[in-house]
Amino acid sequence: MSAYSSLTRALAQALVDVLWFVEGCDDDQMNQDEAVKVLEGVAHLVTQLSSDQRIELIELLHSMAEEEPNPSRREFLEGFPAGFGLVEEDS
Repeated sequence: MSAYSSLTRALAQALVDVLWFVEGCDDDQMNQDEAVKVLEGVAHLVTQLSSDQRIELIELLHSMAEEEPNPSRREFLEGFPAGFGLVEEDS
């Protein structure tokens, strides 16, 4: 049996893992211009999701954040929706 309840959950976890790595890379690990391109590419992709897909991803991220024991990764998960354009940031 899979450790994930759905394919969507598994893919969301993989996406977060990759973005967590990219965001945390320093110049010795990854060219920062390339890292920005990856992060901006994902932000563009998620803005293309339908409303229902955005809601589903936001709910998954919220669930993942609640289960996350690492405080800095939890903060990353909590900030993901606003940081990647899934929701409007509060002014």
